[in-house]
Amino acid sequence: MTKQTILGRVTQLAKANVNALLDQAEDPQKMLDQLIRDYSNNISEAEEAVAATIGNLRLMEQDHDEDVAAAAEWGGKALAASKKADELRAAGNTADADRFDNLAKVALGRQVTSEKEAKTAEPVIASQTEIVDKLKSGLDQMRTKLGELQGRRDSLVARAKSAQAQNQMMDAAKNINVLDPTSELGRFEDKVRREEAKAKGKEELAASSLDAQFESLDTLSDSAEVEARLAALKAAS
Repeated sequence: MTKQTILGRVTQLAKANVNALLDQAEDPQKMLDQLIRDYSNNISEAEEAVAATIGNLRLMEQDHDEDVAAAAEWGGKALAASKKADELRAAGNTADADRFDNLAKVALGRQVTSEKEAKTAEPVIASQTEIVDKLKSGLDQMRTKLGELQGRRDSLVARAKSAQAQNQMMDAAKNINVLDPTSELGRFEDKVRREEAKAKGKEELAASSLDAQFESLDTLSDSAEVEARLAALKAAS
């Protein structure tokens, strides 16, 4: 996998429109579970690829530092050899002076080579540093999005369980309403009240009958009194 492919993949995943995917899903919970698995796997793969890219960058930086250090070291050796050649030439030792001048030239040649290598690596290092920064940023966005997915998944599951429990409660309440024991009690109470009213009616009827009988007795008593008085009148005349 090339660095460009890694960067493109990480960027695509980081910019993925999760809301649009969820809107199109028949089962959002299953979709979220699948997205979480895919994101987790892609993040693991991307982390390995990015780690390798960072490792290569660090090797290039290390080589560049070594080239810079080597250029400085060869420059110091060239200066030392040149000074030694000047001292020997001043002392009349031309042959050794020439030998040290040649050493100075060799050191300068090595210095130039190291400087060129360091200079050649600098734009590559700069480019790779930019890519690594983008990869790190993309990974951070993917991790953030994974956290959001996990949070939404947990929230969705909680809501689904709550809705299921609420529906079960409403179904139970509906069944209770259909077979409401209080309605049976109400009907029983109505029956009791009707029986009580019937008893009162019989009581009133019974009381009315007794009153009639007593009135009848009173009427007979009055008739007897009248007959007795009539007999008394006849006897006195």
